[in-house]
Amino acid sequence: MHIHVLGICGTFMGGLAALAREAGHKVTGCDANVYPPMSDQLQALSIELIQGFGAEQLALKPDLFVIGNVVTRSSEGKFPLMEAILDAGAPYTSGPQWLAEHVLQGRHVLAVAGTHGKTTTTSMLAWILERAGLNPGFLVGGVPQNFGVSARLGTGATFVIEADEYDTAFFDKRSKFVHYRPRTAVLNNLEFDHADIFADLAAIETQFHHLVRTVPASGRLVINAREEALQRVLARGCWSEVQRFGSRKEESGSLRARGEPQAFDVLRGSLKVARVEWSLLGEHNQLNALAAMAAAEHVGITPEQSALALAEFKNVRRRLELRGEVAGVKVYDDFAHHPTAIRMTVNGLRRKIAPAERILAVFEPRSNTMKLGTMKAQLPWSLEEADLSFCNQAGLGWDAHEALAPMGEQALVCDGVDALVKAVLKAARPGDHVLCMSNGGFGGIHEKLLAGLTTKG
Repeated sequence: MHIHVLGICGTFMGGLAALAREAGHKVTGCDANVYPPMSDQLQALSIELIQGFGAEQLALKPDLFVIGNVVTRSSEGKFPLMEAILDAGAPYTSGPQWLAEHVLQGRHVLAVAGTHGKTTTTSMLAWILERAGLNPGFLVGGVPQNFGVSARLGTGATFVIEADEYDTAFFDKRSKFVHYRPRTAVLNNLEFDHADIFADLAAIETQFHHLVRTVPASGRLVINAREEALQRVLARGCWSEVQRFGSRKEESGSLRARGEPQAFDVLRGSLKVARVEWSLLGEHNQLNALAAMAAAEHVGITPEQSALALAEFKNVRRRLELRGEVAGVKVYDDFAHHPTAIRMTVNGLRRKIAPAERILAVFEPRSNTMKLGTMKAQLPWSLEEADLSFCNQAGLGWDAHEALAPMGEQALVCDGVDALVKAVLKAARPGDHVLCMSNGGFGGIHEKLLAGLTTKG
């Protein structure tokens, strides 16, 4: 089969394309921004990439067009290829639908959903299954360092997938994860996000309940016991076994942690069932680990086995990833963009470093939710453990100065990456930790900071 993927350079669609190629299909694709690293990864798989969404691509005559959710019906004519597909009556489907029908069908799907931690938890779970000899397939919205790739088919019966609540396509407004039909579903946490498509938290809870409805009676729901929103989701109806994790007090059957995030016992009720000692930081990763262990147990992997695998887990790229150190200043890259994720990331770093060392938090409100200003009031709360904070104002429709005013001199707002780099370099001193947070490339700020520190030194 020849498939042509629209929006192929997105993390999900690029992973789908890699899976299709591995399965023996001919794969081509197009995107508005065909550039490294995704373009290099795809071309290494002999996948032809075309810049833009021109209507002339209809002449490729693939067996099927697979449509990413970047594609819209636009009066400005941004996607002439989509209009040509519709006019010609050519066959098309969404990425999640294609994946469900051609990759996931017949396999034990373990899906990881939640506002935060999906990529990390999915990667942990895939690694646990790998170390247990199950040779799982997986599709992750990042690059797990244990594997070095974001997707593979695997030869085993299991498939681990990051289950995003974002909408499927312009013609299918259900969340992506509704297509996956998991037998094991992790519901890690639930907060308001994606303000561009969801009116409020209740709307997202409805989509999560649609996911719950797809899990069979013999399946398992792995639920964060601390999340009230998830308890409301289950209260609307639940037909599967429920395994809770993360409770702060002893609770029969629930998995919980006792100890510091980098070395903790795993308890079921009052019984110790495993001990995890690893390199990851923060209570959020402790909870991610509990979720992965509970899901792995559903396919026969004991907590002890999971703990041994997690001791070797190397995390995902762009999760507190140290990009370099110059003149005693360390520069990190992290994907955090939601206020809660920013707070958890800063807290994780704070608990690692010496009390006298400073954190310089450098961030851009780049996600659709943050660009809309929906959560701007939470930014001072999310950054309160940083010593200094630097915000990129460029491209925002709201005033970051006003939003960060409660932080006083601890916050500085700059108009553009170059101005941001200049301000950070002026403030940085030996022993500092510069934490750059964005869900995009951030204009190459990491390399610019390291180069500037070299010159400054």
